[in-house]
Amino acid sequence: MNRKILSLAIPNMISNITIPLVGMADIAIAGHLGDDSMIGAIAIGTAIFNFIYWNFAFLRMGTTGFTAQAYGARNFTEISSNFVRSLTVALLVALLLLIFQKPIGYATFAMMNTTPTTIDYVKAYFFARIWAAPATVSLFAFQGWYIGMQNSKFPMYISILINIINVALGIWFTFGMNMGIAGIAWATVAAQYSGLIMAMILWYIYYKRFWKYIDIRSSLDFKPMLKFFKVNRDIFLRTAMIVVVYTFFTAASSSMGDTMLAINSLLMQLYTLFSYLMDGFAFAGESLVGKSVGAKNSKMAKKYINRLLAWGLGIAIMYALIYTFLWHPLLGIFTSSPTILAGAKDYVIWLILTPLIGFAPFLIDGALIGATKTDIMRNAVFITMVIFFGIYYGMRNIMGNNALWLAFIIFIGMRGVLQYYMTNKLNIA
Repeated sequence: MNRKILSLAIPNMISNITIPLVGMADIAIAGHLGDDSMIGAIAIGTAIFNFIYWNFAFLRMGTTGFTAQAYGARNFTEISSNFVRSLTVALLVALLLLIFQKPIGYATFAMMNTTPTTIDYVKAYFFARIWAAPATVSLFAFQGWYIGMQNSKFPMYISILINIINVALGIWFTFGMNMGIAGIAWATVAAQYSGLIMAMILWYIYYKRFWKYIDIRSSLDFKPMLKFFKVNRDIFLRTAMIVVVYTFFTAASSSMGDTMLAINSLLMQLYTLFSYLMDGFAFAGESLVGKSVGAKNSKMAKKYINRLLAWGLGIAIMYALIYTFLWHPLLGIFTSSPTILAGAKDYVIWLILTPLIGFAPFLIDGALIGATKTDIMRNAVFITMVIFFGIYYGMRNIMGNNALWLAFIIFIGMRGVLQYYMTNKLNIA
């Protein structure tokens, strides 16, 4: 069982580690341009795109759950239909994002309480990177389908390619061609389309046999599409609420000044590195639990969940130790500012606590997605989001920035507690 988990989790971890590296590389490049406000601008720009793209992450999650169950049931027609549904919705979403890019952009800029200089940098970054939307959203569909097919290697190959191109072009565009912060964004655009091309080539080479099972009309029929949208509606709402919390975290940080914004943004980058690694095991849970549910093997599903939680605890302890002893050199990768590095020392304790408190929700989310029990995820996040805002607004005048981190810690931890009891002690299948 451990070998099966690791065969899926390790490629997923590599893939997921490379995802935040896109944002981290952007911040690292901006951090060496000689203007600290550019770090905040990239943090805000990244938060905006997280807000946008995370809201459409249901395309990956829902596709994984449905595809894994169809795979477990050996239903090849439904496997193909899930791919068609997800890719069709992805292209429609991308078109809408491009059409409404200006109202989306200016609405999100208005949420950020920071300096005019920083906002100008954010605008330059946003209106360049938005053109990656068709590639980015379509990759959700490909990634979800591949993971549902118990293939986590292809998403890994795609993510590695994206990051190599992003870093190489980011340095060239920014320093070689003097494009400034817009060059960082255009490098990301080129990298995302390169990844999409690779995803299409891999599908054609290795999965073109499923082409004969594709029936566009039946794939987009009302009843299966309704089921697809019902599950994805719950994932959408759940993800939207999480994004609200993360975006508010950045907005609240920006109201405390550029230095505090930079400190919180860099600490959050390190937490994000943990979260994407933990998602590697969560994705494995989606595949394995979904396959077990499709095969109607509830006993095996529960075994996978328990084993995944054991792995998650071990990784959480490892990360807590890394953050305890290596936080300063890790932050030094992103900035050389002595003010930011000195200020971060007061808040590192929160970073150390995040993996220990937050590992379980990631893994339970994966199991719930695989089982398509998405209403439980939605309800748990709603309750914890309310708790987050209650703690922050109740304590901010007393604790300042510590209140923001306390609220965030409780937000991630309580999700796991609620999901545990909402599933009758993880009896999901």
